[in-house]
Amino acid sequence: MSVSFLIVTLAAFITPMVLARFKVSFLPTSVAEIIIGIIIGKSCFNLIHADTLLSWCSTFGVILLMFLSGMEIDFSLFKKNSHTLSPLEAKMAANEPKTSPVRAATYAYAFSLVASLILALLFKVTGLFSDVGLATILFSTVSLGIMTSLLKENELLSRPFGQTILLFSVLGEVIPMIALTAYSSLYAGKGASLWLITLLFIAAAFLFNRFRHFFSFFDKINKATTQIDMRLAFFVIIALVLVAETVGAENILGAFVAGIVLKLLEPAEETEHRLDAIGYGFFTPFFFILTGVNLDIPSLMRSPKTLLLIPLFFVAFILAKLPGYFGFQRRFSKKNSFVGAVATSTTITLVVTTLKIAEHLHAITPQQSGAFLLAGILTCIVGPVFFNKQYKPEPEDQKQTSLHIIGVNLVTVSAAQQLSKGMYDVQMYTDNSKNFTTYNSQANVHFLDSLDPDELIANHIFDTDILVLGYADYNVNYKLSLTAKKYGVNRVIVRFENRNPLNDMEDELKKAGIEYFSYFDINVGMMRSMIDSPSMLQILTSSESRLYEVVVNDSIFVGVEVKDLPHIDKITISRIYRNGHAIAPHGYTQLQLGDHIIFSASAEESAYFRRKLQRRNE
Repeated sequence: MSVSFLIVTLAAFITPMVLARFKVSFLPTSVAEIIIGIIIGKSCFNLIHADTLLSWCSTFGVILLMFLSGMEIDFSLFKKNSHTLSPLEAKMAANEPKTSPVRAATYAYAFSLVASLILALLFKVTGLFSDVGLATILFSTVSLGIMTSLLKENELLSRPFGQTILLFSVLGEVIPMIALTAYSSLYAGKGASLWLITLLFIAAAFLFNRFRHFFSFFDKINKATTQIDMRLAFFVIIALVLVAETVGAENILGAFVAGIVLKLLEPAEETEHRLDAIGYGFFTPFFFILTGVNLDIPSLMRSPKTLLLIPLFFVAFILAKLPGYFGFQRRFSKKNSFVGAVATSTTITLVVTTLKIAEHLHAITPQQSGAFLLAGILTCIVGPVFFNKQYKPEPEDQKQTSLHIIGVNLVTVSAAQQLSKGMYDVQMYTDNSKNFTTYNSQANVHFLDSLDPDELIANHIFDTDILVLGYADYNVNYKLSLTAKKYGVNRVIVRFENRNPLNDMEDELKKAGIEYFSYFDINVGMMRSMIDSPSMLQILTSSESRLYEVVVNDSIFVGVEVKDLPHIDKITISRIYRNGHAIAPHGYTQLQLGDHIIFSASAEESAYFRRKLQRRNE
């Protein structure tokens, strides 16, 4: 260990704390780490002297960064539905925008690649930089690691826009990586061995096939002292990185392919979170900080040609990505398409590797290399800042939860009226003309001529996120609930007053995944709760502060302590249900994915809290 290692570790620790303390939300942590590296490195205080340990941690950091980036890809985007779609799934698929994230990203990157070549030719014609192939590779690169961090911090990775930008970034890392391997081989006179790269993908396919059933029996053999899922992950990383280096490819290409392999093995969410913790929590900051440390800005500024090239390369990095706008616009708004195109000009990870290889091959001068590097760092500041300032959520990310209630009465109408209007789009239906007349002026009630399931499907009544069946006749609710579930409704909630223990209707509801209740059971539970907790009735009936439930879906909150949750001073958490067991929370209780949090709050605070925790960001 050395003092330099201690300083870098301290810098990695305090950087996110400084950003949080001064509320610097527009700057990604990875970019801030590069800036901190510049401050403590050669350009300013020169506190760091790179040694073997620091260099190894930096190298392993970029390897893990690329591995985790490979694991972020949602491969369901590439699948065609091979199973028979339910009617609701088919209808939802038909209503999806025609341009998929995959197609939008592919078109966008194709336009960007052509622009990169044109810019490289312009630099050659003007005599500013003569190597067209190298310039094309550099201009077409995207920093997948920084873009992944940016999308993760903005909770966009699970959304169509985020996946499109991610796929564009994947293309902007993988295609230049393969091109760089070909470039270095040809430049060094080893073009005949290029076919060996296919061995990397053969090795990846072998590992996938060998371990494809690993996680199906993982829980049976895993122990806290073995962490065998972590051992598998690092075995795959090291194996494919070694194969990549052996066949003449870059180690980051092997790491990225390793991430794809592990993602396809479908690891548990807990496994992914532990890998995130190891990568983003420790190793990747070394790469970003040391990138800044090794940059000697004062010496670069002494060269007039470097001063000229820095702004020109910076503009070229941006111009090379702007044509991506025409690909993004096929799916998203004009503003967000432009914002996405500018953001994807962010490039540093592969630029650093490319410049090192080019310098080793004597294909580029130190001044030109420094200009490219500084221009790349500028894109890492401008791109993310512009994105954070200008991006506006797409309409498809702001949809309300659709709730259809069949069966109009005092209870269902009152419940509908008290739901948060910002979160639910409520439609109510009845075939009872008297109830329709009574409640039509109080809620959004529609009259039904028939409860025939085919009629309900034809009138799109089962096209909803949540269906509530509130008729007193449990037979009606039973039949409609099973039909709705078969149709593809995600959540079906049923009033079920059958007290006959001899039939198996209740078992059928359970088997179908239908949620059911009876007023008798609710009243008994309410009475028991009031006896145990005298204030329970006030909590449940208060219009100012009621009980709510939220499921923790956002991975950002995994490991977060209750006391650190947003707006925790305005809500009261009474219980956390984890794997079916109740936990009495305290300030230091750490959340896990899938936790069901029971809390009381005002309607406004409830909507905010639920919106933050239940959004998926996988």
